[in-house]
Amino acid sequence: QVQLVESGGGLVQAGGSLRLSCAASGSIFSINTMGWYRQAPGKQRELVARITNGGSTNYDDSVKGRFTISRDNAKNTVYLQMNSLKPEDTAVYYCNRVPPKITITPWGQGTQVTVSS
Repeated sequence: QVQLVESGGGLVQAGGSLRLSCAASGSIFSINTMGWYRQAPGKQRELVARITNGGSTNYDDSVKGRFTISRDNAKNTVYLQMNSLKPEDTAVYYCNRVPPKITITPWGQGTQVTVSS
């Protein structure tokens, strides 16, 4: 199994920025597509950004133009730069492969992002 550890969350005012990191315990080079997911209270987990090994990215409409996903295979790390944050971005953020295969890469503990208005 590859363990995933997310970090970088916190409390920020609307309009602010945060940079999330996801460190993997093993190589992510063989994982073609990695993504960032989020789960708000009372809602299902949703995929907000994904990136392939070739660097192609895709974003949910709700974050397009504000969030940027990147990956560093040498460091086994995936990042999510979040700008112009809105209160509706408040959620626990997780990274995982796309689609997730929890028997191989179980969900980490996530990192809480709270955006105040």
